[in-house]
Amino acid sequence: MAGPRKSAIRGSVARGESGKPAKNQPLPPAEPVKDPTAPRSPIDYALQRRASLYAFFNGGMLSSEFCDADAYLLKAAKFHGEPAGAQCPVCRDPEFMHVTYVYGDQLGPYSGRVRQTEDLPELSRSFGEFKVYVVEVCQRCHWNFLIKTYVLGDGVPRRAPRTPRDLIELEGNA
Repeated sequence: MAGPRKSAIRGSVARGESGKPAKNQPLPPAEPVKDPTAPRSPIDYALQRRASLYAFFNGGMLSSEFCDADAYLLKAAKFHGEPAGAQCPVCRDPEFMHVTYVYGDQLGPYSGRVRQTEDLPELSRSFGEFKVYVVEVCQRCHWNFLIKTYVLGDGVPRRAPRTPRDLIELEGNA
């Protein structure tokens, strides 16, 4: 038979700091940005890409280590990708695509989504700061590589939009 509890009274609640941040925290001051549509803090991964391709073609790596695109990335390339204007460096397929993702705290539920390049100027004027990732994808051999990242936005901090409860609520507002 179990003995009586010694640590706490049954039904008591431990009191302490809440895990949630305060609701009305002030936003940080705005950053001065001359052109919100101009990429800031660009990172180009061309040298890393070249080194990976060198290792691949000279027997240093297996094709399974490079040609391992996720199924969701392949679907994004198929339905939302933009032509890269070059051939795949591995299989020489001309149907080579770029997929552009946007991430940022101010984007809220829209963070992590695929966007078209022509949508980025409008987004950069609507949000303070978000990061753009451009990935090249081959649907034939599943080659994929992050080719560049950069930051866009007008520098004015904003609160993230609320997450809609469900898709029906989202469609009702349209």
